[in-house]
Amino acid sequence: MPEGVGTLHELRAALDAGETSSVEIVGQCLRRAEASQDTLNAFVGLRAEAALREAEESDTRRERGEVRSPIDGLPLAIKDNMVQTSEPAHCASRILEGFISPYTATAVEGLERSGAIVIGRTNMDEFAMGSSTEHSVNGPTRNPWDADRTPGGSSGGSAAAVAARIVPAALGSDTGGSIRQPASFCGVVGMKPTYGRVSRWGLVAFASSLDQIGAFAQTAADCAWIFEAIAGHDSRDSTSIPEPAPAYSGALSGDVSGLRIGLPKEYFVEDGVDAGILAAVRDSVAELERAGAKTVEVSLPHARYAVATYYAIANAEASSNLARFDGVRYGHRAVGAKGLTEMYCRTRSEGFGTEVKRRILLGTYFLSAGYYDAYYRKAQQVRTLVRRDFERAFEACDALITPTSPETAFRLGEKTSDPLTMYLSDIYTVSANLAGIPALSMPCGSVGGLPVGLQIFGSALDEATPLRIADAFQAITDHHTACPGDFA
Repeated sequence: MPEGVGTLHELRAALDAGETSSVEIVGQCLRRAEASQDTLNAFVGLRAEAALREAEESDTRRERGEVRSPIDGLPLAIKDNMVQTSEPAHCASRILEGFISPYTATAVEGLERSGAIVIGRTNMDEFAMGSSTEHSVNGPTRNPWDADRTPGGSSGGSAAAVAARIVPAALGSDTGGSIRQPASFCGVVGMKPTYGRVSRWGLVAFASSLDQIGAFAQTAADCAWIFEAIAGHDSRDSTSIPEPAPAYSGALSGDVSGLRIGLPKEYFVEDGVDAGILAAVRDSVAELERAGAKTVEVSLPHARYAVATYYAIANAEASSNLARFDGVRYGHRAVGAKGLTEMYCRTRSEGFGTEVKRRILLGTYFLSAGYYDAYYRKAQQVRTLVRRDFERAFEACDALITPTSPETAFRLGEKTSDPLTMYLSDIYTVSANLAGIPALSMPCGSVGGLPVGLQIFGSALDEATPLRIADAFQAITDHHTACPGDFA
């Protein structure tokens, strides 16, 4: 297998020194993606010809002294639910087979404007509904640390591609933990921003009040570069925050002295979480304390309701959003149907997988007459309580730290027959989406040879503090440099 790629910062330095070219880097990533596909199944499509052409254009710009940004000429991957002009976007679903996008998502446009090069699309759980990247028409993605285990989901392909050093960074989407949980399982950095910080225009909707585009990379500093490219106001997205995003790189001081870190007592109970994970997170907190951070215990009393609240809201919104996939205008259409109603029913029955059907049915039930108030409205009320819990906690601290997941990567097939157990793997992540706040997962150790993730919550509009803490932690530890043996 070709040698693995370095970080965005390492590649940038090599380009600036004339030690390599964008064409060489992109070619290396493409060869590595192809060589690893049978083992990992991280990609659902590569755009080799277009990517190499864009790399040549970047090299020409560099020769002229016209570099657009720090990531100009550097390769990334995008999740299969983000559209790009003239490229497929199938959301790992049969119902969108044959669909070619006529436009490009705002976040992907941000990458293009910065000169970054999208080499391909990554595998995912169908319509981002899952925690293991097993619910895909393309088959499951495998974890680079252990091919018998899941990389997490729903952005498992992006996480696996970064962990296996196929690409230095990738975009994913996070509705209830779909960036942070796979980042934890694969031992990389993964971050979702404040809701509205990155435009959702061109992201195929799952749950519109929860969905958010974010980034995977090996380091927090690399994530900062990506967010500088994709964040900011977009008039095409009515939920986009109407102000420019800050220069995140400038916040990476390497210093956490005086920062107040809150430890939510509800997230550090020993029941239901691997003891090794708690130990790794506590050791990491101690490392930050030695670096000058202060810790304080806080409470998020409504956290225990977060999973139930999340699945009521997410499934209700999914039921509404996925109604548009009916076989009329694009994608799969059942053949031989007699009449419009039969065509609708057969198309959706054939096109959607089991997990998506389950969530559509649950969401339709939550929104139905006689049940709306008991489920969807009540869930929205509890969501407000969850958000207020965070607001009170941030009055006493600058950031919160918790485990990312109660377990390390579980085996493929282990939870597919028990959806409730699968849903509970999101217990530490969904609250950030309900509250709309930024959250980051970074590697902080290992248990049984598998990575452990530490999660950092920031207050609304403050992505800079989690990035600052993660960057400082990575300056004094080497957990983020660990690479799966088969891909080193």
